[in-house]
This record gives sequence, structure tokens and C-alpha cells, in this order.
Amino acid sequence: MCLILMAYDCHPEYFLVVAANRDEFYARPAARAHFWEEHPDVLAGKDLERSGTWLGITRRGRFAAVTNYRDPASFKRNARSRGLPVREYLCSLQDPPGFIAALDGQREEYNGFNLLLLDGRSMWYYSSRTGSAGKLGPGVYGLSNHLLDTPWPKVVKGKEGLDRILREPGEDLAESLFDLLSDRERAGDGDLPRTGVSLEWERMLSPIFIQSETYGTRGSTVLLADRRGRVRFYERAFGPGGAREGGDAVYEFDLGSEALGGQRFG
Repeated sequence: MCLILMAYDCHPEYFLVVAANRDEFYARPAARAHFWEEHPDVLAGKDLERSGTWLGITRRGRFAAVTNYRDPASFKRNARSRGLPVREYLCSLQDPPGFIAALDGQREEYNGFNLLLLDGRSMWYYSSRTGSAGKLGPGVYGLSNHLLDTPWPKVVKGKEGLDRILREPGEDLAESLFDLLSDRERAGDGDLPRTGVSLEWERMLSPIFIQSETYGTRGSTVLLADRRGRVRFYERAFGPGGAREGGDAVYEFDLGSEALGGQRFG
């Protein structure tokens, strides 16, 4: 992912709300979100080039998502895919602190990334860039291609939008979140971060929703997990220029009785 907006354990009805955009080159092959044949509890998309994934949830209540840390000066061409830790966590039963500890010992094998991990009981954030990890408290968070809650324009706008939507919900929460994720307004040059790419690329990458003919927002995901253990997962796909591709993928399921030790979220 390149933008993750998240409300964690701070809403009376929803334990977890996620609105996220995956930005990637359109030529990179990927499969849309589905329950994996080899791991039937895992709902996630697949990177068909490197076998990882960018965001997913399981029937046990495990959630994981990744964003890249943008720093072209330190890019390693032969690094491991940053989608592999998401895949490995979703397919394991290890708790977040243990998983992060093991991953931190291998962080030099990857280009920089940020990781969000939930085991149903607690949410954790890890940055391979700093080697730091921490348990998150209830709140609204934003994560793009720097550290958690770095006040890039898209992060600030996204967090404000998510907070507003949750405080004043309309008739269709998922559609309101998709509207937020579709914001294509670019930031002014004076507000752009300086991450080592050209000014033209900083401008193109500044909106919540990115569009061009070669690189952009490939998919938008909305995840709603309520405190009764009901999960609703929506994915919307896009092609070059930001054109919609096909209909929405929609999944609804109840967390299994083994999730949370037999207890529901919250």
C-alpha cells in the first residue's frame, strides 16, 4: 500500500476501520483479493511477480498491511519483496512482538518499509527504516511512504476525512470511504515532501489517489470489522489513468470461534 488510513478501537460500533490505496506500476502483475487456496483463512491480494501481498485479514482476526518507505538513494535492487512479511504474518500464528523481533534481524535484506500488524488483541507498528516498533493505542492513524503519522498533505487530509466520516456517517460508510480514497487533488509545491524523486514525481505522488498512464492507484480497499466479529471487505480496481476496472470485490464473514480466544472484538 501507499496510503493506509486507519481507525483502531476508537469507534462504538467498529473495532477496526481501514481505508487504503495501493499504488504500483500498472504493468506489475497482481491478483485481486480472494481467499487463498493454499491458506483458506487468508483474504488478500497477491503480487504475482514476487509472491507477497500488501494487505490482508484472516478468519482468525489477524490483519497486516505494508507501505514502502520512499528513499531512492538507498534502494537495493536485489532486496527481498516487502510484501513477503505481510504474507508470512498472515499465514502464521506468531504474535506481533515475536514476529517483529525476528523480522528486525533481517531488515537489511529489504528496502525500507512500514508494517501494521493486528492479532485480534493488539495493533503494532514497525518501521524497518528506524528498527523501532510499538503497540498502538486507540485512535485514528495515517501511514504513507514515510513514518507513521508523518504529516504529508495526503496523510493529514486523509486522517481528517476519516475522522469526519466516522463522526458524521452517511447512509453508506463504505462508499463514503471510497469517495475519500478517490481524492485526486494535488498538493501545492510548498507543501510537498522532499524524498529524493523529481519535483514532477513529487507532484504526481502527492494526492490521495494517484493517476498516470504508467503508475498509479491500482486498488482501493475498505475494511470494516465491527465489535461483534463481523468483517466486511471491499476492493475496487483501477487501470491506467485511474479508470475503473470491473466491479467491486466484496467479502463478508464472521470471525471464527478461535479468533480472540473465542471473544469478539472489543
